[in-house]
Amino acid sequence: MTTSNPIHVPDAFAASYGRTGGASGRAWITALPGLAAEFLDRWTLRPDGPAAHGMASLVLPVTRADGTPAVLKLQQVTEDNIGAAPGLRAWNGNGVVHLLDHDPDTGTMLLERLDAARPLSSVADDTAAVQILAELLARLVAVPAPQGLRHLADIATAMLDEVARAVPRLRDPAEQQLVRTCAAAVAELTGEPGDRLLHWDLHYDNILAGQREPWLAIDPEPLVGDPGFELLPALDNRWAQAMATGDVTRAVLRRFDLLTEVLGLDRRRATGWTLGRVLQNALWDVADGRTALEPAQVAIATALLSR
Repeated sequence: MTTSNPIHVPDAFAASYGRTGGASGRAWITALPGLAAEFLDRWTLRPDGPAAHGMASLVLPVTRADGTPAVLKLQQVTEDNIGAAPGLRAWNGNGVVHLLDHDPDTGTMLLERLDAARPLSSVADDTAAVQILAELLARLVAVPAPQGLRHLADIATAMLDEVARAVPRLRDPAEQQLVRTCAAAVAELTGEPGDRLLHWDLHYDNILAGQREPWLAIDPEPLVGDPGFELLPALDNRWAQAMATGDVTRAVLRRFDLLTEVLGLDRRRATGWTLGRVLQNALWDVADGRTALEPAQVAIATALLSR
């Protein structure tokens, strides 16, 4: 099968990716229509709607030769996504989107089609949404990690090595101290980094409605480690709503307690690894040239430390 029409790459995606991806990103964008056409032919797929995109990938709705709806996901291979296919195979559709085919050389994946118009963020009741996320997460982290993925132990060690250089770049002494406190919490846990298969980015918009299950996770960035390292993306969902309660600490702790209860986690360890995620975000922000922490990150860390 040969596609007669070139695949249209959305202008906003091309412009954004070209800025953030540098020369290699611009070259990849230029080659993207040809890459899409190659896999439409190779896997006998027919385009079935306009392409969508996130920050780093183009997703094209397609129909397989047998009429099954699917999506073709095109992305550059990076350190963050290289473990996605092994992780999806290990989960085998249990609480997560099914991987139907994969090309390791280009990172291209053929995935089960879910309802992109119905992310978990469409559920208005925040407690219900957190419960759904927590139940999915509990299923995902119950799976032993396959070989060859990145390990939290290595990531934690690398973070701790960066702290001394990063802290002086923050303007606020209180934020400097907060980063040191987060680092101290991580240092206490590095000897027990965990061995579970982590999603690493499970927030409301990475959970979509499905047909074989009501909700399924998408876009994992698999990592081997402690499930406590999974909680932060769920804590800063709908941050404006958390602030609107008038008691941010209470709102954060309510979410945190629900997550740890459903996952059966030790709250002290989960607090430490969540502070580790705050540390990770802080180090990324400093590396990007920022001199202040994100207020939501400060509020989450402060809420957890209040106990």
